[in-house]
Amino acid sequence: MKPFASRYLLLVAFSLLLGACQNSPPVAEALDTRGPALAQFEQSLAGNELATAEDQLAALQARTPEDPSLEPYQRRLAEAYLRRSQIDLQKGDVNAAATALSRARALMPKAPALTGEVNSEIAEARRVELEKAEAALKAAEAKPVAKVIDPSAESTTIALNIGDIQKMRRQLDAIAADVVNFQCDVSIQAPRTDDYPWLATLLTKRVKKLEPSFDLKLQKQILRNVPAQMVLTPRKP
Repeated sequence: MKPFASRYLLLVAFSLLLGACQNSPPVAEALDTRGPALAQFEQSLAGNELATAEDQLAALQARTPEDPSLEPYQRRLAEAYLRRSQIDLQKGDVNAAATALSRARALMPKAPALTGEVNSEIAEARRVELEKAEAALKAAEAKPVAKVIDPSAESTTIALNIGDIQKMRRQLDAIAADVVNFQCDVSIQAPRTDDYPWLATLLTKRVKKLEPSFDLKLQKQILRNVPAQMVLTPRKP
């Protein structure tokens, strides 16, 4: 009976061992399956294709949730995003830097110190950008808007509405504003000699009202075949 019992016990032990092998996870096979995926991740990371690498890592983590062996890969990807953020910031692309930093934070939320310095640099860059934008806006608001002249032209000729005194007064108001804002010399051209002092007085009063210290330079031109008009010439710097 003893030999039979021994053989029986040996058979039972072998059966249990075989069953255990069949039910246990195929570790080597799992590693072999994950190997190509990790190789693709490494390739994407080396090529700076961080979004692709992030998708590949997410797929691996979905297959083996809470696998601690994937943590180093996640950290490396986070550090790659952090480097990209720094490079984007050096290039002056604050928005891209902020986007890359947000991905780095999402990948390593337990290590905020690693992203803190870049975050401070981005905040400072945004502050500088805001100050520049505000300065540009103020400069644009301070820049005078031409009413009757073309500031890019060497001179502008404005025909006067002498037949409608109200319209001419509004014209002279606009002309006076441009004369002051764009530092213009004025040539008053009129068909009659008597028209010049009248028009000169009307314009001078308006200019002095806007800027009492303005040095208004007027030129008189009597042109018999030309209707009353004023030629405004911005002074050259």
